[in-house]
Amino acid sequence: MASALYGGLCSANPYVLRLGQDAPYSFLAYANAHMTNASQASRAVVLVHGVRRNADDYFETGLQLLSEAGLDGRDNLLLSLNFLTAEDRRAGKDMPLWARDKWMHGTASEQGRSGIEAFAVLDDVLAYLADRKRFPALEEVVLIGHSAGGQLMQRYAVLGQGDAHLAGQGIAVRYVISSPSSYVYLDGNRVQAGTVGPASAADCPDYNRYRYGLEVAPPYLSRQHLSAEQLFRRYVARNVTFVVGEHDDNPEHPVLDRSCAAALQGPNRLQRQRNYLRYEAFVSQQWGVAIHHPQITVAGVGHDAARLLTRGVVAERLFPRH
Repeated sequence: MASALYGGLCSANPYVLRLGQDAPYSFLAYANAHMTNASQASRAVVLVHGVRRNADDYFETGLQLLSEAGLDGRDNLLLSLNFLTAEDRRAGKDMPLWARDKWMHGTASEQGRSGIEAFAVLDDVLAYLADRKRFPALEEVVLIGHSAGGQLMQRYAVLGQGDAHLAGQGIAVRYVISSPSSYVYLDGNRVQAGTVGPASAADCPDYNRYRYGLEVAPPYLSRQHLSAEQLFRRYVARNVTFVVGEHDDNPEHPVLDRSCAAALQGPNRLQRQRNYLRYEAFVSQQWGVAIHHPQITVAGVGHDAARLLTRGVVAERLFPRH
């Protein structure tokens, strides 16, 4: 198993993180180091799983990614976060629990420790990593979300504010958005027939409501009191990389979002990512701010995290060897 390469924790035994400062709560994460000890890692790689909530499998994928990139596990902390529902075997009363896939929206937990936003979990993970008593040598955090986790990560890259915890400590943050079903847009424009322009709400009245747009935004965003342009300018400044498989083009994929709001973004994940990048370029011209968010299309791969994230091209682009 890949975990043996790094002497990490067995993937069958997740670590229980204590997150949150004012009202601490428990959260599961699979790790390649014992989190009770101070770590000398200079980088943390944080993975968010897909709709199956199989963080153990993503942990193994993360270890393979580190190995493919030639990274030493002693210098690279790997955390695979586990968002849970009340039906999951490892669910606990002191853990935030969501109804099925609602965690991917970034919104609040409904059971267990209810009222904890999934966005706030990511904020708290970054605050945890920013603690210099735990991680005195940390220089960088790489957040990677795939599929449903990619939906959460894309929205967090736009709406999240946890990187402020790290900026004060001189720790850089990177966001990797892998193969989500949909994206959050900042206005009513969409790519249609190869052109970016206003979409009609006649056939899809809710196409611009959250989580596809900013209308009826969740409290996490409302509390920030930022305009769409302010959000975009902050987002532009963030280090964001997009990843998708060349063959992730099945419009009938069983877990593809096929709502009318998602369909307005494109027929499949591959095209939706390309359309979003075109949209970003359009908005950057509108507001006069340069944007550079690189994109990786991985040849010969469909919607498969284990194959996609462990390809040499992904490892090299995410962790280039100097």
